[in-house]
Amino acid sequence: MEFEVSTTIDRSAAAVWDFYAVHHVQNHPRWDPDMSLEQVTSGPIGVGTVIKRRYIRFGVFVEGTMEIVEFDPPRAMGAKIHDGQTEMTGRATLTAEGPNRTRLTTHVDIYGADPSMAEKITPLVQQGYETIKRLVESEYEPGS
Repeated sequence: MEFEVSTTIDRSAAAVWDFYAVHHVQNHPRWDPDMSLEQVTSGPIGVGTVIKRRYIRFGVFVEGTMEIVEFDPPRAMGAKIHDGQTEMTGRATLTAEGPNRTRLTTHVDIYGADPSMAEKITPLVQQGYETIKRLVESEYEPGS
């Protein structure tokens, strides 16, 4: 099952990248309060970083890991995720639509999942993206 969500944020790609990728562990729970992340490997986030994930989705507690497999500032961040028995990949891309306007898009592929799950998951992720937009626009100055 695959799905994609996106939002346009009225800030520079550098500002969106800083919030979304560089500070992913700290900020992800802010846009998805059911998620808890803990970086397992040391150092700044980059290819090879491993992050422990814990969350509740649809009333089920899930633990897993996320490994960063792509880190191309400020254009793309990709991850392989293992949540319980579920395997998935996610790739976020940032596209500058002007000096202070950036499109953030995430494509997710959940292997073996029932396609009907997209109808449940996509609105949750889209809601998170609207929260990212609000947070970045309120915390970063235009032009940053």
